[in-house]
Amino acid sequence: MITVRISFEKKNEASYISLLDLQRVMQRVLKRSGLPVWHTLGFNPHIYMTFACPLSLGQESECECVDVKTEAEAPDFEQWKAALNAIMPAGIVITHVGPVQMKADLIAYACYRVTYPAAAAAALDQYNALESAPVEKHGKKGNKIIELKEHLPKVEYTTEGDSLHMDLCMPAAQELNLNPSLLTGFLEEKFGLPAVSANILRKKFLTADKQLFV
Repeated sequence: MITVRISFEKKNEASYISLLDLQRVMQRVLKRSGLPVWHTLGFNPHIYMTFACPLSLGQESECECVDVKTEAEAPDFEQWKAALNAIMPAGIVITHVGPVQMKADLIAYACYRVTYPAAAAAALDQYNALESAPVEKHGKKGNKIIELKEHLPKVEYTTEGDSLHMDLCMPAAQELNLNPSLLTGFLEEKFGLPAVSANILRKKFLTADKQLFV
């Protein structure tokens, strides 16, 4: 049995599809495609699927992936890609299909591009001047205080016309997973920069030794 990784982009209106709804979308699309995916056993069989680092609602991504299994001995992965893209909802585009090369637990960092209006530069300069930036992180095991400066001591940015871009790499491991919304929330609370004015796009995953996760 082969484990297959389906990589995809999730943008525009699809960024508001929650993980639970995305699971339903993928189940339905895989069933409609007629591809030879493996189903779990038992009274309620369903397509086996695992997602790596679920994306926060409202954020976009160029590097999402879901793993499925197939009993096909020699899958035609280009045919899989074409079959899935033909019936995907708007905003989701399959970019690659192939055998799994790295296990998801190797993911250590997620890299993002955050875009603000150019006027956000003043708030970012103020953030860079701070010695400390504590934020509260909410989790299933309770809330805890995270020092943003330990992970983002300085935010580099560039401006292009009316837009400002900054590229961030943040921990995305099982033991610590930080989201750029912690930074955008802090900037709003501390400096009045509206978090809703930020567009967050996840670009890639990295391993602990900064290799590209594929």
